[in-house]
Amino acid sequence: MSGHESKTHKYYGLEIGRIIGISAGVDSAVATFFLKLKGFNIIGVFMKNWDQVNEHGECQTEQDFQDAKLVCEHLKIPLVDVNFVKDFWNEGVLLNGYEEGKTPIPDIECYKKVKFNKFFHFARSELGADAILTGHYARSSFGSYLEHYLSDQNVALLKARDPDKDQTFFLSQIPQDSLRRTMFPLEDYFKSDIRRIAKEASLFAVMDEKESMGICFIGKREFQDFIVEYIENNPGVFVDAETGKVVGKHNGIHQWTLGQCCRISGKLDRYFVFWKGVDNNFIYVVAESSNPVLFSGFLITEKFHWIREEPSQLKDGCILECDFRFQRILKPQRTVTLGQFAILYSGDECLGSAEITYPGPPLTFIGKEMFLTDSETMESCQS
Repeated sequence: MSGHESKTHKYYGLEIGRIIGISAGVDSAVATFFLKLKGFNIIGVFMKNWDQVNEHGECQTEQDFQDAKLVCEHLKIPLVDVNFVKDFWNEGVLLNGYEEGKTPIPDIECYKKVKFNKFFHFARSELGADAILTGHYARSSFGSYLEHYLSDQNVALLKARDPDKDQTFFLSQIPQDSLRRTMFPLEDYFKSDIRRIAKEASLFAVMDEKESMGICFIGKREFQDFIVEYIENNPGVFVDAETGKVVGKHNGIHQWTLGQCCRISGKLDRYFVFWKGVDNNFIYVVAESSNPVLFSGFLITEKFHWIREEPSQLKDGCILECDFRFQRILKPQRTVTLGQFAILYSGDECLGSAEITYPGPPLTFIGKEMFLTDSETMESCQS
């Protein structure tokens, strides 16, 4: 399927004759261009995960495919179109957890369950790939092109050179067997470098591509307007956690996340989500974004996924000193949220991550009475 013959690369027992490139966007295009220059035998793959239209009635996937096609034609490599929409939905990448009060991270779930699992094994078994390349900003201890591959050692995931574009946070659940055969050609580049190189390489279809922020298939819609298309409204009330009084109404706990600012109709003050009551469908809110109840001193996670290996300090029963990342770096952490992930780092190495199952008590307790429903609250709910 390659369409041409290219040389085989061999690193410490790993023979690389065919590379699968995940093509769509300027980063993937430039990463593919780099390998093309090195003489690798590359197959471009357009991976379709989403088939729904955006707020304008457009399916962005179709335009992305046309861009990928133009890039592959320019680089003179074949392009294969593969459909993983069914896997995306079956694995619950997008919707799982919202109705239980969680706030998932779709990118982490997609990389873990689909891109670096289902797709990786498809590329290996069906397309005969020896490795895959990606335009993600991250580094591998095996090198940009697996030139430091070692068959008897596990590979480590390392931060990219560009701190603003580093994507190890989202790759923190990547399986070891996939990471061992993944190339990160952009690991030492900045975004500005990539746009310049795309222009120099005449990758016109993608060189002016806009940065994608947040969940790409939502478009410019507010999240509440997007999620209502897939999860029905379940009206409830906002309750002031400090007074126990109802201060407004909402259309479902799945539309809100902890720490989020609430503009409640009829209220001049801004409120912030403190807790979501799954059982009673209440959203407890507090005034002031710096309210101590929004901060937590500790958290509990599910079993940790260690990318390279479990740190020796933990095996020996010692305390592991490392950096903790949860959306932002604060001590204590603000609005630690169910369904989010705690990611651990040791220097530049991303050690791994785990889903947060208990956010810990707030630094300042309001009192258990805030979770009780008095007659006034019940009357407000029923009105």
